[in-house]
Amino acid sequence: MIKAQLVIRDRVVFDDGAIQEIVIWQVPSPVHSSDHVFKYSLFYGYPGRRLVGYDNERGKGDHKHIDGKEAPYTFSSIEKLIDYFMADIDAIRGEET
Repeated sequence: MIKAQLVIRDRVVFDDGAIQEIVIWQVPSPVHSSDHVFKYSLFYGYPGRRLVGYDNERGKGDHKHIDGKEAPYTFSSIEKLIDYFMADIDAIRGEET
């Protein structure tokens, strides 16, 4: 049986205590409600407080969380996923400073 393969695992802790974490797996078959072979969880926020998140939770499919609001997200590639995530972080961090 083919198992999931880790594609990216990266974690950054900012000076202000904010955490940015990216975890992406390639899975043998699409996660329920997704049409691609990646399982991902991208997080930016503080312990107990998510400000930006992208994931494809089983049954929900691809979606994002921005400061407490959930919205659908259309996955096209890992590169685009990370680009959108980083742009959202930049926008949030700009508001925080």
